[in-house]
Amino acid sequence: MGDMTNSAVDFYPKNQRGESNHAGEFGCSLNELRSLMELRGSEAVQKIQDTYGDVNGFCRRLKTSPTEGLAGNPADLENRRQIFGRNFIPPKKPKTFLQLIWEALQDVTLIILELAAIISLGLSFYQPPGERSEMCGNAAGGVEDEGEAEAGWIEGAAILLSVICVVFVTAFNDWSKEKQFRGLQSRIEQEQKFAVVRGGQVVQIPVSEIVTGDIAQVKYGDLLPADGILIQGNDLKIDESSLTGESDHVRKSADKDPMLLSGTHVMEGSGKMLVTAVGVNSQTGIIFTLLGAGGEEEEKKDKKAKKQDGAAAMEMQPLKSAEGGDGEDKEKRKGGAPKKEKSVLQGKLTKLAVQIGKAGLVMSAITVIILVLYFAIDTFVIQKLQWLPECTPVYIQFFVKFFIIGVTVLVVAVPEGLPLAVTISLAYSVKKMMKDNNLVRHLDACETMGNATAICSDKTGTLTTNRMTVVQAYVGDVHYKEVPDPDALPSKTLDMLVNAISLNSAYTSKILPPEKEVALPRQVGNKTECGLLGLVLDLKRDYQTVRDQTPEEKLYKVYTFNSERKSMSTVIKMQDGSFRMYSKGASEIVLKKCSNILNAAGEARVFRPRDRDEMVKKVIEPMACDGLRTICIAFRDFPGSPEPDWENENDILMDLTCIGVVGIEDPVRPEVPEAIRKCQRAGITVRMVTGDNINTARAIAIKCGIINPGEDFICLEGKDFNRRIRNEKGEVEQERIDKIWPKLRVLARSSPTDKHTLVKGIIDSLHGERRQVVAVTGDGTNDGPALKKADVGFAMGIAGTDVAKEASDIILTDDNFSSIVKAVMWGRNVYDSISKFLQFQLTVNVVAVIVAFTGACITQDSPLKAVQMLWVNLIMDTFASLALATEPPTEALLMRKPYGRDKPLISRTMMKNILGHGIYQLTVIFTLLFAGETIFNIDSGRNAPLHAPPSEHYTIIFNTFVLMQLFNEINARKIHGEKNVFDGIFRNPIFCSIVFGTFGIQILIIQFGGKPFSCIPLQIDQWLWCIVLGVGELLWGQVISSIPTNRLKFLKEAGHGTQKDDIPEEELNEDAEEIDHAERELRRGQILWFRGLNRIQTQIEVVNTFKSGTSFQGALRRQSSVTSQNQDVTNISSPTHVSLSTPNALSSPTSASAASAGHSRREGIP
Repeated sequence: MGDMTNSAVDFYPKNQRGESNHAGEFGCSLNELRSLMELRGSEAVQKIQDTYGDVNGFCRRLKTSPTEGLAGNPADLENRRQIFGRNFIPPKKPKTFLQLIWEALQDVTLIILELAAIISLGLSFYQPPGERSEMCGNAAGGVEDEGEAEAGWIEGAAILLSVICVVFVTAFNDWSKEKQFRGLQSRIEQEQKFAVVRGGQVVQIPVSEIVTGDIAQVKYGDLLPADGILIQGNDLKIDESSLTGESDHVRKSADKDPMLLSGTHVMEGSGKMLVTAVGVNSQTGIIFTLLGAGGEEEEKKDKKAKKQDGAAAMEMQPLKSAEGGDGEDKEKRKGGAPKKEKSVLQGKLTKLAVQIGKAGLVMSAITVIILVLYFAIDTFVIQKLQWLPECTPVYIQFFVKFFIIGVTVLVVAVPEGLPLAVTISLAYSVKKMMKDNNLVRHLDACETMGNATAICSDKTGTLTTNRMTVVQAYVGDVHYKEVPDPDALPSKTLDMLVNAISLNSAYTSKILPPEKEVALPRQVGNKTECGLLGLVLDLKRDYQTVRDQTPEEKLYKVYTFNSERKSMSTVIKMQDGSFRMYSKGASEIVLKKCSNILNAAGEARVFRPRDRDEMVKKVIEPMACDGLRTICIAFRDFPGSPEPDWENENDILMDLTCIGVVGIEDPVRPEVPEAIRKCQRAGITVRMVTGDNINTARAIAIKCGIINPGEDFICLEGKDFNRRIRNEKGEVEQERIDKIWPKLRVLARSSPTDKHTLVKGIIDSLHGERRQVVAVTGDGTNDGPALKKADVGFAMGIAGTDVAKEASDIILTDDNFSSIVKAVMWGRNVYDSISKFLQFQLTVNVVAVIVAFTGACITQDSPLKAVQMLWVNLIMDTFASLALATEPPTEALLMRKPYGRDKPLISRTMMKNILGHGIYQLTVIFTLLFAGETIFNIDSGRNAPLHAPPSEHYTIIFNTFVLMQLFNEINARKIHGEKNVFDGIFRNPIFCSIVFGTFGIQILIIQFGGKPFSCIPLQIDQWLWCIVLGVGELLWGQVISSIPTNRLKFLKEAGHGTQKDDIPEEELNEDAEEIDHAERELRRGQILWFRGLNRIQTQIEVVNTFKSGTSFQGALRRQSSVTSQNQDVTNISSPTHVSLSTPNALSSPTSASAASAGHSRREGIP
């Protein structure tokens, strides 16, 4: 081996010698390591043997030790980073502010306004020659003086200015949203740590600090942060589907296939690996670099490339990802994983948006047509004028004015503030939820949680404290109700027990001294194993000395714990060449494999099935009924020759000798019973799904309040559950599940598959009047499928494995069930905030559209000018969404049942409020419009000529309109018909400051807005009248709230969710249309509000497809091509979680990430 190291330089190709010298003290270059990691299996083993001799030789080249690791010297670490790179993949550059402005300008309504404004500007500067007023009819007349005529440009300029305002506000919102997510992303990155050996000590370091040459400890549930070579492994199985697409787990061993790749998941076992490539040089990093390399050109081709390369690239997400692996989740869902529907709110909003958009379009078209016809009939029929060429510019000026009025109606009709309200509400909630220990990874999960009707929770760690202690034991034919004195046990049995516990547990599980003097010792690693190690310490023995005599490398074979085995076994080679295997696991399972048991003298005696039944009755069941988890510890000796066939697990794991059974207590968290009561009061059913014994599970469920005496409930074990839900062929039947789940409260001894089956069964069930919305908690690798299938997946931040965190939507940073209740509260709050905003927004829209429409038809001019409308739109949309979306949640939210999927967004109470306030405002405005001049004794502003100066009359109308909206904003704070609209108003300083701020700006606009805003300063008495009419809104609100809603039979609800019969049959067929689903998933993150008409047309097309009965898939395929064309042109995106994995600008899941129209998944399209 020595001469090999000396002649190292001969191994490099010519062009790498320079680099190897640059690599200086290391015996291998970066390129060499990169090419090595591209090999697999025996080829890689061969290459390592040929080049380095063996793994130890390889470690020597990289100046590291397989047992001690790196020394951890900062200079050495920095040197390694310089030569081999950092473990960091640079994220995609965020969009610049200019790009965001450009995107905001793509809004169709804004483009129409810009065009109108530019035409208006151009025409205002055009002076037709000669005396035109006579020839062109009196329609053009009435322009009093030159100054007024020259001021015609102001309106066009003012419209442009307000468009610029709207664009800046939108761009700023997108920018701050992106900044928030970058912050969230860096928090997720900092939290991800990995165990490496440095200076002989195992330390947890942030993933980004791992360097080439580190010795990393990998264990079940890890997501590998770098490429490496396995030095020593126990039963290691890896899921490489993220890189290869193969779903089968790959068995890894140091002598057959030692190559471990970044971004892959450890599904079973444990081991140590030598890190050989990090960051952009790792296999996933290389794919990333390739994906990002094409840059801009890639974006064009990306639609296709994304589908093929995506899977690989996405998986790297967690290393340095833009939002904790959001993209990867979608990619996985695209695979065999079950698909998630659009979130409840998204579905309802999308439908509502289309309905409002269509109505606005129709109204604005009618307005323009009526104005043009009126003008044409008046000028050419009544006045009998000819269309003269020199009059054309004058007429065009009129048509442009009409066009601007029409666009204004459309602008006011479409609530552009809605996406803003959703975004602000969600972003605000996500920020606040961090404080409540909920780290939200997917924005829509926050709002879906408010609709949750069922929570399937783990027991250990979520409902309990996850601090295990052995409190009872059955050893040597005696059942000890507390930990026995070491002298009371036979010394042979005691030694056997201590060895079995110390060696047959992961060496990463330890008990460390407490951090504070008063505190309990710290448990590190697997908590059940820590409980057993605690027993060793209680028996006055030291597990570390036993481990030092048999270090981890000397363990002959390890069968790690998994959900099928429900046990863990370790084989060691004795000094005489024979083997001994220690086993521990769930007591019923291990006892079935025992044929002997150690008696009071420490000798083995025969253990027959009837002895076992008696032991279950007398020992295990009483322990379980006290809520203890029972673990059986056993051993078996094997002869040295012939050596047993270790792969034949069934023969090895039998004929065991039982050493004893221990009962481990895991106390219920003190705050859990109250949290579960809150859930039950809020209409949410809590079910416990656990791997524990049914008696233990039932005892804990009673302590938590999941089951209460006198209730009608079922507790099942996994095998009974399967027997009841499967038919003779072994297939799961939905009708059978429907008979069980409504009463099921505890599912014990369940496998991850059972958990997934239960969640899927509840979600797919049509039992009851509404579809269930299910939240699931999970911490293990095998909980992944259930977390994905659930509407909201909660992963444990402390005990959870990386794989579980990847599959989840929300991470509970304190692993506590009561944090889930907080998530429910925030979710309901988001839903209510958006309903409040809608109630307010739609009142404004209804009134503004009707005023503009009737005003235009009767007086040929809208009482509210384009610029005023834009200001109303800006205050109403932007500020109101901010004010109403930041209302803090209250406990009262948990006092009502969940809304459910098909409850409309706008309830009948809200519809009553919208119509009621609409009637008040319209009455006031029309009274002012047609009788205002007599009431206030001022000149009438009706039928003013083209460039007439602003009138007091119309200024009063505008001012009253805005003040009524301002006071109605206070009314909108309550949507369930409450009387006291001021309740808790001072708890929301943002709301108060916005109301006063808007009022201040309104004063400035009226007094100093002048020509651009078509305003004239008002007198004090006129102001007071405007304010009185505004305050009337609050009084009128009290009148409306006292009218019982159920009396008003004519009220309709709007914004329904998915109806059962809306779901096309193909959708119900679980695995059908996987491709379309993938297409839809990739676009799921498009902007919530497919602003403007191109997407409304898209919706109409889908509706027509439904009506004509052609296939849904066909429609979607057409859709996706239409959408992708649109996106190529307009690039409509609002970047929030700028996902690393997607080089194109479009895949940005926005606030409530509504898919663009064509991809409405289960969502009844109107």
